[in-house]
Amino acid sequence: MIETRLLHYFLAIAREQNITKAAQTLFISQSTLSKQMMDLEKQLGRQLFIRGKRKVTLTEDGIFLLNRAQEIMSLLENTETALHTNTENLSGDIFIGCGETVAMDTIAELMAEYHQQYPEVKLHTYSGDADAIMERIDKGLSDMGLLLGPMRQDKYDYLNLHQKDIYGLLMPKNCDLAKQKTINIDQLKTLPMILADQTFFGHQDLDWFGEDALNVVATYNLIYNATFLVERGVGYALCFDRLVNTSGRNLVFRPISPELSVGLYIVTKKYQVFSPAAKKFYEQLKLKSHNTKL
Repeated sequence: MIETRLLHYFLAIAREQNITKAAQTLFISQSTLSKQMMDLEKQLGRQLFIRGKRKVTLTEDGIFLLNRAQEIMSLLENTETALHTNTENLSGDIFIGCGETVAMDTIAELMAEYHQQYPEVKLHTYSGDADAIMERIDKGLSDMGLLLGPMRQDKYDYLNLHQKDIYGLLMPKNCDLAKQKTINIDQLKTLPMILADQTFFGHQDLDWFGEDALNVVATYNLIYNATFLVERGVGYALCFDRLVNTSGRNLVFRPISPELSVGLYIVTKKYQVFSPAAKKFYEQLKLKSHNTKL
């Protein structure tokens, strides 16, 4: 089993790209550090570094270990912080993965209230698509995730926020479709479409569009870059309302008719053991969700 000390040394070299400089930051000798890394390579049976005269670069195996080592050290740090937290005077960290949704405004409001109540707790958000957020939850790098439903898997718990995101079409302001107040769902079948990646990985409902396949010309994982494709006339982007600021740009948003929408959920690992700080925040989320339902 790899010692965490060796991972700490390895990360220092990856960061500095120089063994001598890394040794100085670690307050150990260059020869000691070199031997430790050679022992690590021998233990793993893999070459981790390409050692140049002035610069050390990572091999493919080294890059793989870099990603894993960063996750391991982050998880250890989070665990230690949680164990040191006093429940009466909360401190520590909360990590929340967030998909692109205007419901983040509701979460931010709750975070602001929570921060006033527990100012020593640091709040961390990570933005990404559904797969990236679920991966972070699986690895323990995020306590919870704000995601679009339905996305049911038995290994997760789902807290229904009783809110929804509404789909629409993002298009150039000067196109003929922009003259309409709404876009009929059947019109989508005749257009060059730009869709979110997660549409094709079981996270969204393609049955909305019937048996006829859409003409997909491009995909995106976060909507911002797709806005430039729309402005340049590549296609029409299916996205959520209020995510794109169209002011001052050759863009306009029109809702789909009949309405296409998805619910919003806070997703956690089943049997998740929260830190005291994360547990308190999750309890407040549940209370807010219950009040919203009422």
